Amino acid sequence: MTQEFDLAASLARGIEGRSGAWTFIQGFADHWVGAALGSNDGWTLADLDAAEERLGVRLPTALREAYLLFGRRQDLTSNHDALLGPAELYVDDAKEALVFRHENQGAASWGILLDSLQDDDPAVFIRLDLADRSAERWEDWLERLSLCFVEIILSESLQADEELCDFLDPDGDSLELLETNSVRLLFPAYPIGEETRWFLGQDVLLRDDDGAAVLARGRTADNLDRIRALIPGDWLNDYC
Repeated sequence: MTQEFDLAASLARGIEGRSGAWTFIQGFADHWVGAALGSNDGWTLADLDAAEERLGVRLPTALREAYLLFGRRQDLTSNHDALLGPAELYVDDAKEALVFRHENQGAASWGILLDSLQDDDPAVFIRLDLADRSAERWEDWLERLSLCFVEIILSESLQADEELCDFLDPDGDSLELLETNSVRLLFPAYPIGEETRWFLGQDVLLRDDDGAAVLARGRTADNLDRIRALIPGDWLNDYC
């Protein structure tokens, strides 16, 4: 990619459908992660075909495309939570969903309902791991799988090298400064109870988790330092 990557504009196109999502992820990997997608970063068609044969189900087009393009890039998909490989995909015990991602401590799983596997870009659901297993349900997460992969790449980027990433325990002033010194990014609403907002400021990606935490990922360490100066507070990795 020869031209400069515009994260906000590319993300706006990326949330519209599969093609834009993959283009956004390619640009983000190249310009923010610093390692462009390569021919060995995805699983093979044989890997995906073997998974379908083992499971006895058809993998949706969006899942196949994502796995072929970047499925083996753990720095993009699995810094915190884990994207399952083709050989690890499974159908849940209730035979309701194909599970493709786990929360890092087993607190939740993400899946695609079996009756929507024929869709090219099906909705994604989340199931929390509860003490009362009978109360567990697959709940709405995001309306399209390609959109979920954009969210995965963004969220996992916040959990990378601490030289580039940080965590702020915000107060009212911090949140006001966040809004003043950054631009709100377009992203579809999360489910009720997930009041998450994305921002971009000074080449820093920021996520506000309902005022309880602000996570930041700088394109460079200097970018991260600048945003910490603009939004002073109790930053976890600011040792100065």
